[in-house]
Amino acid sequence: MNKIISSKIISSREAVKKIKNGATVAIGGFVGSGHPEEITSAIEESFLKDGVPNNLTIVYAAGQGDGKNRGINHLAYKGLVKRVIGGHWGLAPKMAALAINNEIEAYNFPQGVISNLFRDIAAGRPGHITHIGLNTFVDPRLEGGKINKITNEDLVCLIEINGSEWLYYKAFNIDVSIIRGTTSDLEGNITMEREVGSLEMLEMAQAAKNSNGIVIAQVQRIAQNDTLNPWFVKVPGILVDFVVLAEPKNHWQTFAEIYNPSLSGEIRIPDTILPQLELNERKIIALRALKEIKDGDIVNLGIGMPEGVSIVAQEKGILNKIKLT
Repeated sequence: MNKIISSKIISSREAVKKIKNGATVAIGGFVGSGHPEEITSAIEESFLKDGVPNNLTIVYAAGQGDGKNRGINHLAYKGLVKRVIGGHWGLAPKMAALAINNEIEAYNFPQGVISNLFRDIAAGRPGHITHIGLNTFVDPRLEGGKINKITNEDLVCLIEINGSEWLYYKAFNIDVSIIRGTTSDLEGNITMEREVGSLEMLEMAQAAKNSNGIVIAQVQRIAQNDTLNPWFVKVPGILVDFVVLAEPKNHWQTFAEIYNPSLSGEIRIPDTILPQLELNERKIIALRALKEIKDGDIVNLGIGMPEGVSIVAQEKGILNKIKLT
């Protein structure tokens, strides 16, 4: 077999060396899917061994972790991280502990706001303007999204447009975006055929490049040039500086399963073999909530209790009569 030669294909250790001290680093993923575990593990190892990189600002849109040690928890060390701007902290208890103990600057912004902020940074806009967060803890008249006492800089402002109040979330440069896909060719074109979703990977890559930063992509396999289906390429190689081929243990589809083809749309599991909810308080609440849903409704599901609503909708045979978003 010919050895793969490409200046973009590097080891995780080499990738970590590309991250400068004090850099602002955006990291992709949602809960246990799409997180570049190989690279965040390597950052942890490098910091514990050599003390670098350090004083990083970490930005992520959705919660990334298993509630224990994986995901963003790999970066939860005083000195490694200076500031975190995150959309959900519950799955990263180690990082949350640093924030609670006033050991890092910490912000909690709406996940969708951070997703859109990546797009605004990519477009060179000054920030993101939205009504999301008004009169909540994100409103600067309350807490401004700041989690602790040592977090002082205002990253969100109250503005008025045509007599209406809006929140303005300030843009900032992203020095490094760490994304994840399934396959890369030698030019860094990234596909995501075995991932749960493409998430914010493209927007993060564009945001980094527009900030004169770099993009590091973790994948599970390397393909020869001109062999990828162009329809499957989610992040073009012109946006990707380096590619890390992950060890299998660090590239599970989710933190719960190595690979579930139904999660990537390869197959659809028959409704008859899906597990049903046990009759308990949770199911009773879900059944009551289901009564509020009418045929043809567009339904936005959240995490936690709302998941039970979709399960009982399937049990009742009406899931195909509503549209989920």
